Amino acid sequence: MKTPMKITAFAAALAASFGAAYGVGNVVAPVDTAPPPAAHSEHPATGRASEEPGGHGPSAAGGLQISEGGYTLDLDTPRVVAGQTSELRFTVRDDDGRPVTAYQREHDKELHLILASRDLGTYRHLHPTRAANGTWSIDADLPKAGDYRLFADFTPAAEGAKNLTLGADLAVSGDYRPAPLPAATKVAKVDGYTVTLDGALHPAKAGELKLSVSRDGRPVTDLEPYLGAYGHLVALRSGDLAYLHVHPGGEPGDGTTRPGPEVTFTATPPSPGAYRLFLDFKHEGKVRTAAFTVVTADAPGQGTDTRQNTPGNTEESHDGSEDGHTHE
Repeated sequence: MKTPMKITAFAAALAASFGAAYGVGNVVAPVDTAPPPAAHSEHPATGRASEEPGGHGPSAAGGLQISEGGYTLDLDTPRVVAGQTSELRFTVRDDDGRPVTAYQREHDKELHLILASRDLGTYRHLHPTRAANGTWSIDADLPKAGDYRLFADFTPAAEGAKNLTLGADLAVSGDYRPAPLPAATKVAKVDGYTVTLDGALHPAKAGELKLSVSRDGRPVTDLEPYLGAYGHLVALRSGDLAYLHVHPGGEPGDGTTRPGPEVTFTATPPSPGAYRLFLDFKHEGKVRTAAFTVVTADAPGQGTDTRQNTPGNTEESHDGSEDGHTHE
């Protein structure tokens, strides 16, 4: 996950074409068309784009496999209880079954952990702790019962190792009432902030997405670096949760990248359909997550304009599910 917009492949419940715990932000409106920038070359083995200024985009989503490239995600806690704080534990193992204990650091962390419910109503971006024996662990509180997908995004320290996103299913017990995918919008509200999305998604084509942050009607021009960037964008494809982790071009302190109000990304959805986008940004010492639903222009049965599905936007309480989420 290096800064000019790396699109990392994550897996099933998180897998979509578009990275402490976050909840979901409010829904956003459809995205207007924007001329996509030129696509960049990719590394076939990982689906990641080569590091070029301005960002990059993958040809396919990742995270749909529990094993890949000689590594396996071994989830020690495949089920937890809704509404209770539970410790999640897992290990990444090599071809010989040995725990991996050495990783490359990417965006200040050795491993990024994503959790998402199958209905994409609950989302978490976590950074677990690794013990000396290779076991990763972190406490998580998932508010709703149902099927979840857990994604581990990492690069082993072994010579020649590629970035991987492995995924595993997580069951959360309780009263399960799946919610429909929020309608497409282009404005999300979270914790007093308004995030506006401008751009379009076209399958297999690189497209530019601009997200602008404001508060009380005023642009936020002093966003703070979080994990080495002014914004992180994760996209999950509705249906199979195929995942992409996108980073903006440029980085704090490079002399050209401004700390808001806009954060720009380049992304390439692998197929037509609906995607749920999650933007993480930091301001005044807190990280917040805004969420959007975006439908590709040529998605089957969707037509080219989803504005008729845009509801009025309301700001909800921060319970870590369908609302925007704030954390330290």
